[in-house]
Amino acid sequence: MSLTIEEIGKRLGEYEGEEIRIMEVCGSHTAAIARYGVRSILSPKIRLISGPGCPVCVTPTAYVDRLIELASTPKTAVVSFGDLFRVPGSRYSLSEAKGRGADVRMVYAPMDTLKLAVEEPDTTFIFAAVGFETTAPVYTLMLDEIIGKGIGNVKLLTSLKTMPGVLRWLLDSETKIHGFLAPGHVCAITGSEYFAPLAKEYHKPFAVSGFEAEELLIAIYGLVQMIREGRCSVENFYPSVVSAGANEVAVSQLEKYFRVSAAGWRGFGVVEESGLLLKPEYQQYDAGSAGLFEDRKRNKACSCGEILKGEKTPWDCPLFGKACTPQNPQGACMVSYEGSCLAAFSTGGQN
Repeated sequence: MSLTIEEIGKRLGEYEGEEIRIMEVCGSHTAAIARYGVRSILSPKIRLISGPGCPVCVTPTAYVDRLIELASTPKTAVVSFGDLFRVPGSRYSLSEAKGRGADVRMVYAPMDTLKLAVEEPDTTFIFAAVGFETTAPVYTLMLDEIIGKGIGNVKLLTSLKTMPGVLRWLLDSETKIHGFLAPGHVCAITGSEYFAPLAKEYHKPFAVSGFEAEELLIAIYGLVQMIREGRCSVENFYPSVVSAGANEVAVSQLEKYFRVSAAGWRGFGVVEESGLLLKPEYQQYDAGSAGLFEDRKRNKACSCGEILKGEKTPWDCPLFGKACTPQNPQGACMVSYEGSCLAAFSTGGQN
């Protein structure tokens, strides 16, 4: 018998069984859960944990440092979306480097970089290509344009990551997670079955969710039922956008330009087979992306790494809301609107 959303909310609020820990691994889910006050609806026995789903948050300091190095080179400009500007490197953020004279520019779309390159042919433009499976296909279209139009003064510095590798790393580290809210945006590219091997191998259920309040509650309720019944599979609660199979055009583009590689994750270290690098035949468009693994905290008390692993919540960090605020972020999780710390701060510190 189907339930109304009111009945689903009531059942989730009245749940009194064993504690259930659910990790969402999509930054947009993290932001939506905070915006809609989803945690306030749930029983204290149902814990939502924010995982490594914010691409800016998991970008290591070595990558930021490399961008700053490039932006400080004569006749070279770094181009980025705004959410990367204040992510701390080992010494400075891009915003701070810009204040010190580095050539750092903000764009709203990757293709804007190509317009800049045509207008300033004597400047080399480095686009900061950060993201997961969701945004990586966009960068392949950018490469199509660069190659097709013969634009020779644009390169990419990539920090592209994929979900299965890092989730495997988390599960191997015995982080206590009973089930996952699978990232709807990623699944729109990869298909929901992308996570089926993990569900089978680690006996963990995955629920693909949309981003509206009702969609989140339905997926959480479905996941709770799967956990209680011991069903370790992938269920798609976002069928209007996600299908079981992959978007073949997008996947074909990814396979054309990129190869699977190890990747550096902020707070995690190196995770094998969790990244994408340009293939050797496209190295002329790469600005030195390989091996950017090092991650040094600017503030040793920052708990971003533990928060991204699900070992701590933002409220457990001694800096949260005190030394670390959106105006003065000490870690990447307080910078992006998809970051768990900024999402928590926006709720007034409510857990």
